[in-house]
Amino acid sequence: MDPAVRLASTVADPLVCQLLLPVEATPDRARADEEELLARLVSFRGENPPLSYETLLSLAQELVGLTAPAYRLPPEDEEPVAAVLSRTLWIIGELDTTDVQAVRLGPQDFARKLRSAVPGADRELSPDAAWFHDRLLVTVCLHLLHQLIRRSPVLADRMPERAHRIRQLIDLNDVEAVRGRPEPSAVDAEFEARYARSIAEQYNRVTIYGIDLPNPNTPDNWSLDATYLSLSAEFSSPEQQDENHDGDSGEPVLPADRALGGHERVLLRGVAGSGKTTLVQWLAVSAARDVLPPELASLRGRIPLVLPVRRFAREGFPSPDNFLRAVRHPLAEQAPDGWVARVLTEERGLLLVDGIDEVPETERAALRDQLRRLMRIYSGNFCLVTARPSAVEPNWLADEGFDELALAPMSRDQVAAFITAWHTAAADDEGKDHQQLAEYRDQLLSSIPLYRELRGLATNPLMCGLICALNRDRSGSLPQGRKELYEAAMEMLLQRRDPERRVLYADAVKLRRGARERLLRKLAYRMLVDRRAELTMEEALEEISRHLPAIPSTTGQGQPEDIFNHLLLRTGLLREQSDRSIEFVHRTVQDYLAAKEAVEQGAFDMLLAHAHEAEWEEVIRMAVAHARPAECARLLGGLLAPGRKGMQRNRRRLLAAACLEHVTELDPATHARIRRETRNMVRPTTLEGARSLGWVGPIVLEMLPDPSSVSDKEAHRLAVTVTRINDDAAIHYLAQLRNRASLELRAELARGWRNFDTDRYTDEIIAHLDPEGLFFPVSDRFELAALRKLGGRARVQIVGPFTPDELLEGLVHEQLTHLWLAYDLGVPMDWLAVFPQLTTLRVNPRLPRVSGVPDGIRILA
Repeated sequence: MDPAVRLASTVADPLVCQLLLPVEATPDRARADEEELLARLVSFRGENPPLSYETLLSLAQELVGLTAPAYRLPPEDEEPVAAVLSRTLWIIGELDTTDVQAVRLGPQDFARKLRSAVPGADRELSPDAAWFHDRLLVTVCLHLLHQLIRRSPVLADRMPERAHRIRQLIDLNDVEAVRGRPEPSAVDAEFEARYARSIAEQYNRVTIYGIDLPNPNTPDNWSLDATYLSLSAEFSSPEQQDENHDGDSGEPVLPADRALGGHERVLLRGVAGSGKTTLVQWLAVSAARDVLPPELASLRGRIPLVLPVRRFAREGFPSPDNFLRAVRHPLAEQAPDGWVARVLTEERGLLLVDGIDEVPETERAALRDQLRRLMRIYSGNFCLVTARPSAVEPNWLADEGFDELALAPMSRDQVAAFITAWHTAAADDEGKDHQQLAEYRDQLLSSIPLYRELRGLATNPLMCGLICALNRDRSGSLPQGRKELYEAAMEMLLQRRDPERRVLYADAVKLRRGARERLLRKLAYRMLVDRRAELTMEEALEEISRHLPAIPSTTGQGQPEDIFNHLLLRTGLLREQSDRSIEFVHRTVQDYLAAKEAVEQGAFDMLLAHAHEAEWEEVIRMAVAHARPAECARLLGGLLAPGRKGMQRNRRRLLAAACLEHVTELDPATHARIRRETRNMVRPTTLEGARSLGWVGPIVLEMLPDPSSVSDKEAHRLAVTVTRINDDAAIHYLAQLRNRASLELRAELARGWRNFDTDRYTDEIIAHLDPEGLFFPVSDRFELAALRKLGGRARVQIVGPFTPDELLEGLVHEQLTHLWLAYDLGVPMDWLAVFPQLTTLRVNPRLPRVSGVPDGIRILA
């Protein structure tokens, strides 16, 4: 929400006030829940408006004249910018936007809404002039919204967080407009150069599960440059979902890194292994090297401050002066006194707070309050916070102006790209002929679409990396199911890895898989009980020493230090930090081993005591998978036991249902009880509730109501749930909704396409949807080809990365009348001239401005 073009309120207010009618001439607001159309508040619309269009143009010229010199806008561009700005502001009087909606949008999104309503304006401006216009428009919108809040206490009372954020931005503008952005001192600049080099070196490696290939020289990590895959993200907050008022899938699917552009504060949600930490690394390295893409130009020159929450989970959020010490950065003791505080005061910080879910749920509110205070004191810095989806509730940081993004599951094209990059990087690191690994790559690429279990697992980088390594290690013989994959990984790493690589004399310790795994389980269980993600070296050695006497095969193998070093160096599952603390290579590995140990120790009461806490969900699932039948029944019965209320009770019951997919044997009575007691929970009354049901898994499908017995509204919510369950039975359920007329429902069914096998979903769902008014989304080349086989559609939505040549080949030229871009293609649009029936190009307001659109094609938001 940073306007970038600064204009002090003492200068802006007298001009912006002219856009609004005097207070005494505006309608009275009788009730707090009333909203007023902006068209009735502006001074340049209606009968006998006080402000004519000519005066509005003069006002726009004055605004441009006041700001252009500081941003080196060429004089010849000033008049075109003013002309477009006046037309854009004029649109306020034509939209059905209310004052409440405008303030809720905020200056950035309100400016996008106005800009998108002025089609063709981009063709009148040079790229530099268009950049300046868009930033100036955000500034004008900021001051306009501030005036609305000042004039109407109702707005401030109704949306205190948004009003507070807008006042913060006004204060920031006033300060920056007066003082400009200071240059760091020579001492700070010298340290910053060294710090940037250290960040680039520290974070430019990606470890995928800690697994390497059967070659003694193969490292367990790869270059970030070689393997970074830009995942997709969608805006996920309820307010942003509500803006999608026409029933279509309106929020754009963007590369996650590009989606951050234009947003000063973002909460990024993603499941374990979805790529959150890798995105943090990429941002840190790119900022340190000053090679950020154009979409993130506002982050250039900022100093990346990477804050893994696990490093300070017990102590609380550190003060700026302790940032580097808290994360054990190697240059912490060399930083000039007060350097981080100066960076934040000068608004040059790029705060990357990774893993809120690493903090126990009971302590997250305190951490949030500490982060709030930091962001209010240092309001002009970019901040990205990551968390697992259920770790914090919706709008957890909304009152501090954080937008919410959710990492989407990997598409088929992204899975294929990941598998290809993984095998290429592995072949390069091994120094082998690529042909052998290419055969394994091709075998895996052909297997994933054929096997539902495998397809359902290969949705994030962690699982894709594990699948690649196991496929290579087992010569194409892959297990199915999550537990089976982890078991195979343990066998490879803890038993077969060294012998098959002929690493026989790396150290004097000789332990088989059972002993290795048992000791690793003890470390993981200690972390689980202590609610920590790491142990100090002393704590790890203490834990090893305590359990060695009970494991006969370790007798005579050396001191505890020798055993620990063996586990650290030979298993690939542990990672040592610069301060010699240790952690598992991924939280999911820790959860898997801790769950197995919890079952071994019979710690079911402890598991049940924490079952309603989000960070224990994976542990509970894996414990059910490891448990014997009687133990499994005890766990699941405990999840249904009375005593909890509200959200905790619901979360435990849904977790019981989710665990059924991991059960190997369970008495029918317990199974029936779970289904009976959760049946009424699978009729969600809100979209948020419908989305949350998706994580429960296929068992939900057995409990959903008959599709023919529900209204269109409930059918839509059920479709939201079922399209998030990757199972063949889900397609059968959705097929019973396909003939309904509701556009909202049809749009959700079309949107679910990317989550299933393309051919089957096309045959059973897409081919049957009434095309009237419906945009059909295409996210990859498989969907594009399938839509072409159907003869094409008049309305198509682009929600994936394509080149013009791919779209020219895949779209049916004579059919296409409406094209909707919900993905930034990053190219001029002159190639659209070949579509003879194309009349409308719809561009999501969050995307960059398009150019080169042929005459005769209107541009809409």
